[in-house]
Amino acid sequence: MSDAALSIAEATALMTAPGQMFETERTTVNGIEMTVWKNAPANLRVVLDMSRGHGAQDCLVYEDQRVTFEENYRIAATLAHRLVGLGVAKGDRVAIAARNLPQWAMAFWGAIVVGAVVVPVNAWWTTEELTYGLEDSGSSVVFVDEERLERIRPQFDELPALSTVIVISEDPSRATRIGDPHPRVSIVAFEHFLGEVDADASPPDVDIAPDDDATMFYTSGTTGHPKGAVGTHRNLVTNMMGLFFSGARAAMRFGGGNLDAEGNNIPNAILLSVPLFHATGCQAVLITNVAAGGKLVMMHHFDAGRALAIIEAERITSFGGVPTIAMQILDHPDFAKFDTSSVSSVAYGGAPAPPDLVKRIKAAFPKGQPSNGYGLTETSAGVCSNSGPDYVAKPTSCGPPLPVCDVAIVPEEFEGDEPIDDLAKGPDVVGELWIKGPMVIRGYWNKPEATAKAFTKGWLRSGDIARIDEDGFVYIVDRAKDMIIRGGENVYSVMVEAVIFEHPDVADCAVVGLPHQTLGEEVAAVVVLRPGRVIEAEELMRHVAHHLARYEVPTKIFFLSTPLPRNPQGKILKRELRASLIEQMETAS
Repeated sequence: MSDAALSIAEATALMTAPGQMFETERTTVNGIEMTVWKNAPANLRVVLDMSRGHGAQDCLVYEDQRVTFEENYRIAATLAHRLVGLGVAKGDRVAIAARNLPQWAMAFWGAIVVGAVVVPVNAWWTTEELTYGLEDSGSSVVFVDEERLERIRPQFDELPALSTVIVISEDPSRATRIGDPHPRVSIVAFEHFLGEVDADASPPDVDIAPDDDATMFYTSGTTGHPKGAVGTHRNLVTNMMGLFFSGARAAMRFGGGNLDAEGNNIPNAILLSVPLFHATGCQAVLITNVAAGGKLVMMHHFDAGRALAIIEAERITSFGGVPTIAMQILDHPDFAKFDTSSVSSVAYGGAPAPPDLVKRIKAAFPKGQPSNGYGLTETSAGVCSNSGPDYVAKPTSCGPPLPVCDVAIVPEEFEGDEPIDDLAKGPDVVGELWIKGPMVIRGYWNKPEATAKAFTKGWLRSGDIARIDEDGFVYIVDRAKDMIIRGGENVYSVMVEAVIFEHPDVADCAVVGLPHQTLGEEVAAVVVLRPGRVIEAEELMRHVAHHLARYEVPTKIFFLSTPLPRNPQGKILKRELRASLIEQMETAS
């Protein structure tokens, strides 16, 4: 399958054996028996404490701003004490609604070590969506950038739990624009809230258990609203350990790594090109990078030309996020003009990747190991990983599950509450992928019915249709969930449909994902109008854009004069509809 000296099974057995860093053990978590990393840090406070060992190395880089690991630690500790001064206590929700900025990371760590639950809300959301996230989470404090401040300011009176808004400026050369005061909600600039940073500051003494809540990332909703996926410290640390394990196993099997001419390790330099409000950006990149001592280089917004300049200037060793980012960098007309020899890893996930992308990466970055992975917000990012020659051999697979992760292929019509031994198995068996392990979140915030539907006896019903080959590699072949992945962003069809249905001329509609060369998928709506009504596609797009973020707005709208296809229970046959649209598009071209 690959040119590795050791098979995956052999390397895994060696690395997880007793006494090894990645030793695993069986234990009971909240009444559920599972496999865990024996040597995982107890919580994220421990991870932040570990980061001090990297001292004067660059931790965060954005434009002309540079923050060392020591500075990041002291700033996070100072912010933590400031939050305690506001009355923030363990379990309280602290939201962050901002684009990728160094203060985003500082706010995250400051809130985490207080024992607060960090709520990273989507910075691309509209006023309506941001208001929902803040209200639903019950956040009392929110860190925002100036643009997000103006989006939520009109809704302060609709957010009774919100007491303090801390505003981040994108331009440190000028004063932060906080605008007019509000009679109830305190609005304060980040730099004033932080104040003087004590060179000896350490976080407050808070007892944080592994299974205490840590984060709440918003994901799909069955009634048109997102759900807050509540992750614990164990969940996030499990993901961090899994990423370290995957990298170490690949190095053991394939060699390579970041070494200078003398064979010494070169610190990683990561180009952050995905949002921190995603599980990938926050959990897979930010947390892991702080623990590993890598330099995290941020961009105001992704631009392939600017990314190439940063790769050269900062000696970036790793970039990725979603496949479209890798493709845009490779396709840039000036690619050959930049020195990209420092790149040793191009890692992505979150969306299907074209098989030929692997070969293109190997050709463009001779020492770079391409890798792909699979995970969900509900699994705290990582479940599977595929890299190096394995990925070249099996480019359509997301790899085998991590050693602490159990997976099962379950028929879609299965009604049991956990997989049973006599379920059909084999490389040709296709069904819903169920996942169990310490990376699976505890459930959805204040939504017991949705939690019961998705989680059962420690298992997550992923909603993804998969198969597992004879080598244990997982292949995602379809989605049972009504979800579209557009450039790495999850678009939930039910939310877009709910908005389209609000238009008075619409009688029926269905939203599906269609293949797109660079984005992976694009959002398409199929609409049936009320009798006698006429409407242009552009008007419907504007209608959706008024309520939802830009990435959720359909780029293609098809009008049908006949009813949408449905099964006997009245459910729209979206797979058939999607296949029909693809066939029409291929015929037309």
